[in-house]
Amino acid sequence: MIYEDVIIAPISSEKATELREQGKYVFKVHPAATKFEIKEAVRRLFNVKVVACTTMNVFGKMKRVRYRSGRTSSWKKAIVKLAPGEVIKVFEGV
Repeated sequence: MIYEDVIIAPISSEKATELREQGKYVFKVHPAATKFEIKEAVRRLFNVKVVACTTMNVFGKMKRVRYRSGRTSSWKKAIVKLAPGEVIKVFEGV
């Protein structure tokens, strides 16, 4: 898998901002990506040292439009912990 295809988008939420203060960054990743592929993609794309990677599958929520009920898309989330002193400048607004 190409490293640019592994990471789909960064997640910017209130929880993700609190984790960023601890040196952890949250990404939406390809569903078939492994922890090793995610760590390697972050290391190569942002030139940082990755210490750990946690992944989880986020299941879609039940939604209803008029008389039909359905589900939003499921996706995979990765929380990447960087070495102390490492920062991804894209998130910091530099």
